[in-house]
Amino acid sequence: MIINRRAQIRGRFQAAAAHTLMLIFCFLAVFPVYWMIVSSFKNEGEIFSPSLWPQAFTLTNYMYAFRELPILRMLLVSCGTALSQTLLQLGTGILAAYGMIRFSFRGKSLCTLLLSLAWLIPIQSIMIPNYVLIVRAGLADNPAAIILPHAASAFAILNLVQAFKSYPLSIIEAAHIDGASDMAILLMVILPNMMPSISSLGILLFITSWNDYLWPRLVIRHMENAPIQIGLRSFISSDTNLWGSLMAATTVSCIPIFVLYTALQRKIVDSFVKWGLK
Repeated sequence: MIINRRAQIRGRFQAAAAHTLMLIFCFLAVFPVYWMIVSSFKNEGEIFSPSLWPQAFTLTNYMYAFRELPILRMLLVSCGTALSQTLLQLGTGILAAYGMIRFSFRGKSLCTLLLSLAWLIPIQSIMIPNYVLIVRAGLADNPAAIILPHAASAFAILNLVQAFKSYPLSIIEAAHIDGASDMAILLMVILPNMMPSISSLGILLFITSWNDYLWPRLVIRHMENAPIQIGLRSFISSDTNLWGSLMAATTVSCIPIFVLYTALQRKIVDSFVKWGLK
């Protein structure tokens, strides 16, 4: 009895300690978002004050941000480029992954190795060659310049290959014997069963594309064609930093992601768990 009592006390103590630690981490994660929203309603004289609540709410920061930047247009550009890039990466990744698992050909292991190396190469090392190609193609300062160089993703292909390998090849061979074409097998047999994995990957690709800054900053020159991440940077300069307007614009830019997270909360959590375990 004494041993069981001690074990129960130890278990409760460990559970309390774990929950306390989780609450601390949750606070550290949520507090910057709260501070961003609250600071967007503060005036310039109060922006650096340690108060957790504005003494007088003001919409000046929002009015200035919308006056100086085409925020709604930039949000549409961000949504369009992120969605287009995600769909292209999923499309090319699905076709490449199906070819990798469906056919046996010489150099298959070499292809996998090259894809792994392409994934490990820093994106900064290929920016200049991509930029030269974009300029020669006449796509500079065009949202297509953000999308096309990232139409295929080694990360997407490798993860889809691993997901497709879990699908029984006997079913694919049976469908092929029945006369189904490879495209029919892919669209009608494999994809309906692989949608959880594809959805999880698509969410990660969309978030990655949405948060991209360096490449769009290199190829886009005018704010009308720029994603929202470039517009946010315009509030910070060597002369002055408009922190209130920056917080207001950042708050507005978080709304699409918040809506996406609210609608797909379960899938987003499952996607991070899934790819984290991999």
